[in-house]
Amino acid sequence: MKLSVIIPVYNSEKTITPLVEKLQTTLSAIEFEIVMVNDASRDDSEQVCRHLAQMYANVRFISLRRNYGEFNAVMCGLNWSYGEYCVMIDDDFQNPPEEILKLIDTAEKGDFDVVYTYYAKKQHSVGRNLGSRFVNWLTSYLLNKPKDLYLSSFKLIRKEVVQEVIKYQGPYPYIDGLIFRITRNIGTVQVEHLKREEGISNYTWQKLISLFLNILFCYSSLPIRLFMPIGLGLFGLGFLLLLFLTIQWVTGPDPKGWQVVTATIIFIGGIQCTLLSVLGEYIGKSFMAQSGQPQYVIKFNSGKVL
Repeated sequence: MKLSVIIPVYNSEKTITPLVEKLQTTLSAIEFEIVMVNDASRDDSEQVCRHLAQMYANVRFISLRRNYGEFNAVMCGLNWSYGEYCVMIDDDFQNPPEEILKLIDTAEKGDFDVVYTYYAKKQHSVGRNLGSRFVNWLTSYLLNKPKDLYLSSFKLIRKEVVQEVIKYQGPYPYIDGLIFRITRNIGTVQVEHLKREEGISNYTWQKLISLFLNILFCYSSLPIRLFMPIGLGLFGLGFLLLLFLTIQWVTGPDPKGWQVVTATIIFIGGIQCTLLSVLGEYIGKSFMAQSGQPQYVIKFNSGKVL
């Protein structure tokens, strides 16, 4: 099968039907499937999706028992996809289905593992745009992502990369973080972004904070490693203060008691932070070993025995 279109569904009873119908007409020239994953919508999305799955032979519908979040719903869809390429598209119709063909064309011409989209003009709210910029800034430092690469939810992933992504079995998947563990062979293509016609955005600041904590603690060892420069800095400052106070004690006048206590606390605190960072490195290495990060991912193997 050429293509799998993954749609995480949440409170989209008014948009999911026209989206599926548009996909059927737009992608009629290729063999494709649609995998809808209902993330415990509170409206009639489940019934609408059930009806669509009965109408179309190439539509698969999966309903989750409770709300797990967009990334978890996408991971579920990836686990049940069979296409050579997988495209994730939102259920709000802000990404025109016609643009999927651009992603496939870009992937095939550039032989890319992943193709991200970017927009000339985003039709999101100011808060949503600020949140997206913050997440992109954060991932640039924590995941070593190119700063000019926009991590959009509308993207294409080659099947071989999908098979590596779904090896992650933890409860806190971050699709882009998993992608950057596997490949850096990434392309981009500009697509159109439309205004939302129905409903309101499911984006909230609570979700942004949850994503921030997920990226920070599940896909990076930076918080642990921050103890090293802090510890060394405190150790150096405490050492210099104690050295100065020792010289002052020898040459006079005698240093005050609070000065000695303060310098001693800073010095000992620096030693503790440094030792804590060393311990943290062991914990971080153990965490990354248990997080499902592969040792390597083979792109091509000739099959020759060397």
